[in-house]
Amino acid sequence: MIFRAVEDADLIRQARMPSGRGGVEAYNLLVSRWEKRVYNYLLRITGNREDALDLTQDVFLKAYQNLRKLDDPGRFAPWLYRIAHNEAYSLFRKRKPEANVEECEPEATGNGIMAGGSSVFPIELNLAVAGALERLSPEQREAIVLKIYQGFKFEEMAQILECPVSTVKSRLYAALEILKTQLAPIKTRGVS
Repeated sequence: MIFRAVEDADLIRQARMPSGRGGVEAYNLLVSRWEKRVYNYLLRITGNREDALDLTQDVFLKAYQNLRKLDDPGRFAPWLYRIAHNEAYSLFRKRKPEANVEECEPEATGNGIMAGGSSVFPIELNLAVAGALERLSPEQREAIVLKIYQGFKFEEMAQILECPVSTVKSRLYAALEILKTQLAPIKTRGVS
């Protein structure tokens, strides 16, 4: 992971240069490294594939436009996820006045819950986890997604969410307690 961060920092420096094609190629490489992770994050937050795709494009456009404002290239990941967070919540604010409860419900696809798309658990467990995640508050769900699915440290999560580490931990642990309560009765079949 450290090696990747160093490579990302080098790519950011190249992308910042007004050298034309080399900078664009460096940024395209950054996009190819990060777009799937950002898309998965946005998919779990929005629950809608089309929204996640559109927002992912918006995130990388804004990141490109503001790349010179990034003070520390080594902090690219939290900075990028902060942009993604802002874009998702901007979408939520735009839709809130006109949407009813059913329109705000994320699509229950059952996929995307287990990392990498390959599941070692029965589909029922995937669906149960997806349903349990949807019953969390948006702040709790985002804390779970950032920590469990995206693997961020608490300090990075605090930077992304622009709140104290103690708040991040509180949201995460409350969400984990809720998930534990909701998922405790589920018995898995075919898993030893």
